[in-house]
Amino acid sequence: MLREGDYRIPSGCAISGFINKDGRRVNGSSIVQSIALMQERSNGLGGGFAAYGIYPEYKDYYALHLLFEDKISRNQVEELIKDNFYIEAEDRIPTRHVRAISKAPLLWRYFVTPRVSKIDESQETEENFMTQLVMRINAQVKGAYVVSSGKNMGAFKGVGYPEDIGEFFRLDEYQAYSWIAHGRFPTNTPGWWGGAHPFTLLDWSVVHNGEVSSYGANRRFLEMYDYKITLQTDTEVIAYAVDLLVRRHKLPLELAARVLAAPFWQEIDRLPAQERDLYTRLRVVYGSLLLNGPFSIIVGFSGGIMALNDRLKLRPLVAGSKGNTLYVASEEAAIREICPDVEEVWYPRGGEPVIGRLEEEAQCRLSA
Repeated sequence: MLREGDYRIPSGCAISGFINKDGRRVNGSSIVQSIALMQERSNGLGGGFAAYGIYPEYKDYYALHLLFEDKISRNQVEELIKDNFYIEAEDRIPTRHVRAISKAPLLWRYFVTPRVSKIDESQETEENFMTQLVMRINAQVKGAYVVSSGKNMGAFKGVGYPEDIGEFFRLDEYQAYSWIAHGRFPTNTPGWWGGAHPFTLLDWSVVHNGEVSSYGANRRFLEMYDYKITLQTDTEVIAYAVDLLVRRHKLPLELAARVLAAPFWQEIDRLPAQERDLYTRLRVVYGSLLLNGPFSIIVGFSGGIMALNDRLKLRPLVAGSKGNTLYVASEEAAIREICPDVEEVWYPRGGEPVIGRLEEEAQCRLSA
């Protein structure tokens, strides 16, 4: 049996994702096929997916995906949910028997909307109220973990190869306009159901290949803004950093990418005066959110995806497109596996974000 720590592949982990910018929804078979092609980059200790547009009938409700180790933790969380939310619907997350998947926790989902009185009492925005509750569950309820908490999206992850996780969660039965996936080779944290990728907060989801050596500085900066870092993993920090920069501090996603993978000072010095001033200010204000070390990430969010490399491109990342679909992955073969006639393929430079968003007409149609 493979055990974590028996050996290490520094370039391990696989990431893949795509978005149909016209809003066309497809089932999860393609993303499973894409990530399965890179099985040698995993070791069976973690796999996972995030999908957007999967709950159109509950698109106005937060979809809480949770895992519980036992009924005691589930009862504790349900008390919190009932006290703070109206529950429109709830059920077990559908699964099927897969021989390679064993000892799965209790998996449940709730479609909820916050009680106005509780939001008023907290004196927070609705999204901050949601964030605080998610972190309260993860930090305080032993044996419970919020897998995802966004609207019209969900994350599905666990211990196993990603193709087995996809089969287990019946992803062929979901329809989404955007999918991201991860095959994990853990390096510094144990393989467990909550520790698999993606890591999420609200509608943000992050899959990550690499190792962020600036974890301590990143974590301390985020804790100043009341983020509770409970999972001891750099990917959790990336998800919270994106939330802080884009949702709370209102930076465009393109500038948030320039914080996480900031240009070197010598590059900034060569920029025109206005740009030089902008990037200098970003480095001064958000220097502690710079991600040091090798990484490639895909960030999923409602209406789009973003892929990003570290500044030196020490982890592989390739992008491709055909028609209205944008693909990103660790390997070109993972794109060609599901789109053999891809029209364009390119390798983004280090620190250069690749962003795909829903077209305006598709965005309006999906939100109607």
